[in-house]
Amino acid sequence: MSRFDDIQLLRIRYLRGPNLWTYRPVLEVWLDLGPLEDFPSNLIPGFTDRLTTLLPALIEHHCGVGERGGFIQRLNEGTWAGHVLEHVVIELLNLASMPTGFGQTRSTSRHGVYRMVFRARDEQVARVALAEGHRLLMAAINDDPFDAAAVQAAVDAVKAKVEDCYLGPSTACIVGAATDRGIPHIRLNQGNLVQLGYGANQQRIWTAETDYTSAIGESIASDKELTKSLLASCGVPVPEGQVVNSAAEAWEAAEDIGLPVVVKPSDANHGRGVSLELHTREEVESAFAVAEPEGSDVMVERFVRGSEHRLLVVGGQVVAAARGEIITVTGDGAATVAALIDSQLNSDPRRGVEEEFPLDFIDVATDAKLQLELQRQKLTAGSVPEAGRVVTIQRNGNLGVDCTDQVHPEVAHAATLAARVVGLDIAGIDLVAQDISRPLAAQGGAIVEVNAGPGLLMHLKPAVGSPRPVGRAICDHLFPDDAPGRIPVVGVAGSQDTAVLARLVAWLIGLGGRYTGLACGDGLFLERRRVDARNSAHWEAGHRLLVNRAVQAVVIENGAETILRDGLAYDRCQVGIVTDLEGVETLAAYDITDSDQMVKVLRTQVDVVLSEGTAVLNAADARVAGLAPLCDGAVILYASDAGVPAMSAHQSTGGKAVLVRQDRVVLANGSSESFLPGLGRLTVWRATHAGVSIDSLLAAVAAAWALGVPLNLIGAGVEAFESDLQAALASLQLSQQNLPFADKQLA
Repeated sequence: MSRFDDIQLLRIRYLRGPNLWTYRPVLEVWLDLGPLEDFPSNLIPGFTDRLTTLLPALIEHHCGVGERGGFIQRLNEGTWAGHVLEHVVIELLNLASMPTGFGQTRSTSRHGVYRMVFRARDEQVARVALAEGHRLLMAAINDDPFDAAAVQAAVDAVKAKVEDCYLGPSTACIVGAATDRGIPHIRLNQGNLVQLGYGANQQRIWTAETDYTSAIGESIASDKELTKSLLASCGVPVPEGQVVNSAAEAWEAAEDIGLPVVVKPSDANHGRGVSLELHTREEVESAFAVAEPEGSDVMVERFVRGSEHRLLVVGGQVVAAARGEIITVTGDGAATVAALIDSQLNSDPRRGVEEEFPLDFIDVATDAKLQLELQRQKLTAGSVPEAGRVVTIQRNGNLGVDCTDQVHPEVAHAATLAARVVGLDIAGIDLVAQDISRPLAAQGGAIVEVNAGPGLLMHLKPAVGSPRPVGRAICDHLFPDDAPGRIPVVGVAGSQDTAVLARLVAWLIGLGGRYTGLACGDGLFLERRRVDARNSAHWEAGHRLLVNRAVQAVVIENGAETILRDGLAYDRCQVGIVTDLEGVETLAAYDITDSDQMVKVLRTQVDVVLSEGTAVLNAADARVAGLAPLCDGAVILYASDAGVPAMSAHQSTGGKAVLVRQDRVVLANGSSESFLPGLGRLTVWRATHAGVSIDSLLAAVAAAWALGVPLNLIGAGVEAFESDLQAALASLQLSQQNLPFADKQLA
């Protein structure tokens, strides 16, 4: 068999928002198949068998056939290598536990060149999956050495990048809950700092910390001695104890408190350095050596009998609870303790070192607390326990047993009180009790720690019991009473006077009382202040507005090139305006060569209109008006010629329209029509607003109407708008010069 040259990856671009292909971010790859253009899959001897041997789960890909085995059917019938690469990449992502079901491959006007896309929540992960998939595919095509181990290495490479780049499970569950409620999110760093919602209605989370999490409360929680003191003063049961500075002091404190005791760091978390139920001086002093490196101080406390529990408090309510259990191994008379741990505990698929695993991997070589526990049993990692001997590995192992439904109301009250006393909106309350279904006082139980930023995985993936919707609880805490987290977003798509149109829309929204951000070809504006004079009709500028906490509404101009190059800056919008389908002459690099193709590009603006939102469409272009059925929300058509067919048909079905009659702007609601108040004859208006076309005026009026701006304010605002940008800026500067000094500072 002749050898094929590698498929050439001509261009790789990450589309960060809704785009030509889908609502979600995708990686778009331009491929040149070269000679493979003449060799679909059924003409490459043995290729399908080699590929399906390497990736047997391809049988699950439905492809365009729509049923299991659909993609295999396409392979046997003959499909091109670009399409095959799409499915190989998707399967590698599936195997890396980052499933994606979306991918498309389309030919271009160039022979052998294709555009291939696949769903990608992170650009770097997508690029690694593409590189590994490309390598695997070419090996299968050319019958190069590539076995199951090589496939696993490819999957591992994708997994490694996932671990580097994806949100942790705690953050991801909150983001997922927000998505379920229709609340958008923006990742603000490479870690777990995430913005939920847009503009002034946003909330921020950092794992399980929120905008409401008090820095003082976090500091108090990290000081366990101070936490105990405050809790005790409010009647919360806590174990007595004291801070010590040496192993000798630790033993003295243990004698004063009464054995057995607990030795732990004063400001560590996740149980690091904590030793339980210590009875002897040797144990206490050894435990001091384990605790000292983990925190600034070491505490000795009364040992409370029972199991450790973690109660998650969110917004004053206990929303989940988990119980820890003693972790043991049983000797067989042949294996060492280390080997028993590996065979009986670490073999559990729920254990691992990554955050996604609900149970921790146990490494006896590095776990000083475990080494101390073995020492107390006169064992080491290399000891061989006799057959049947039970060896304690962890006194309180992973908190993996869900017990939410068993929590006694008085226990829940003590936990929520502890969170309030410390000052945390979200807290992990660690308490020890023999029976969580009984009051603490009746069994000598106590709260031993209050943790800020608690992990959520134990509640999402308990080893025993039902998962708890803790992400939804946190989301509801941040956005109570179904608050949407959204602000009005207006998208303006097209090429004719769209910058002026966007400015007029922003002007009218601002008159309606909202602090408005604007990104358009004339620059980036906050209210009426231009903060960046560069062309801002692109993704980055729109993104800057959406993360601005002062902004109560935004207007973003999107040309066709923005949609093709980056996608939209927002996931959904309240109003989407499409003015025209022109500008194709500048888009040859994207293989867009005629205006009919522009329909598929600019429909993106209509596709993202919310169900409670409105599309504003130019009825004078039948193709633009034809986008109306694609809108999930309402539609307002506009045209200076009231007699265009689309307008008449729309009004006949009760639709809204903005049009011109008797030289005045008319608002139509079905057959009912009225003049726009506050605005007179258009011939008079034109004389002072030469920079604004009638079509732009009508589109802006329709957008403001859709947003509920009072009609008389719309009319007056259109009259007052200055289309000349420099004149408008000069007018603004003059008005600020006439303000008192204090007001200038606020302007």
